[in-house]
Amino acid sequence: MLETSARLLKLLSLLQAHKEWSGPELADRLQVSTRTVRNDVERLRTLGYPVHATPGVAGGYRLGAGAALPPLLLDDEEAVAVAVGLGRAAGGGVAGIEETSVRALAKLEQVLPSRLRRRVSALNTHTVHIPGEAPSVPPEVLTTIANAARDHERLRFDYVGHGGVASRRDAEPYRLVHRKGRWYLMAWDVERGDWRTFRVDRVTLKVPATGPRFVPRELPGDVAAYVEKGISTAMWEHTGTVLLHAPAERMRALGLGLEIEPDGAERCLMRVGGDNLAGIAVWIGFLDVDFEVLDPPELAVAVKALAERYGRAVSDR
Repeated sequence: MLETSARLLKLLSLLQAHKEWSGPELADRLQVSTRTVRNDVERLRTLGYPVHATPGVAGGYRLGAGAALPPLLLDDEEAVAVAVGLGRAAGGGVAGIEETSVRALAKLEQVLPSRLRRRVSALNTHTVHIPGEAPSVPPEVLTTIANAARDHERLRFDYVGHGGVASRRDAEPYRLVHRKGRWYLMAWDVERGDWRTFRVDRVTLKVPATGPRFVPRELPGDVAAYVEKGISTAMWEHTGTVLLHAPAERMRALGLGLEIEPDGAERCLMRVGGDNLAGIAVWIGFLDVDFEVLDPPELAVAVKALAERYGRAVSDR
């Protein structure tokens, strides 16, 4: 009896951790026959867990949504992560989640073993959280996006860009990133054929929001660095391209986080930007290399004006 109960708990944990399992996969994990798996699934159903089965070669088992939330199985690390996450959520960031998070955290702390309660208490006591003033996001939007990314399903949504222009997007979602109180989605824009970063508070999901499944692509390097770069460049009021008389490897080694492409062995192209053209001109000078302004013409005018001002500062009197 104890062996069967332990196996049921392990089966439930597997079903909660993965969207779908085949019968042979579960049998292999549990070291039992597929017939025993079927029997154990029936036992879970009698306990109120909605385990759905799909027949056939491509079929399998998955845990569906029921009329009531069944007990969840969490290991020590998962329990601590959930408790800390609820504590952070109580500080805002997701619309209407503050009070709900406090109630859920109170319930979780009641059943935490003392060893885990001390770990959670230490983390909360010695961590300072400074809430941001960013727009909050409805939790159902976040969960829809997260589920679509997990299941490799396309997302359909309307998006309002930085300049206030609205557009319809068809994208392959990959990661949600939380930065300074704001949520961002890193996704592959199908129509534009490139990676894009979207502010989730500017996303309006279509009905239905999800579309066909897609084959996952290789991520463009470090997700956090990519999103950080996308956020910073999206805020630029002015952009330009300069030709630097220095190897691309040398400029990349500076860790500027900008687009740099080689133009031969000793030169490279760099995409620059900022809030004003005069500031961009000054910043380029800090690179301490010879350069040529390729675009826009207004940046070339700003660089020329700065050069003339510096020239007057050292002219003979």
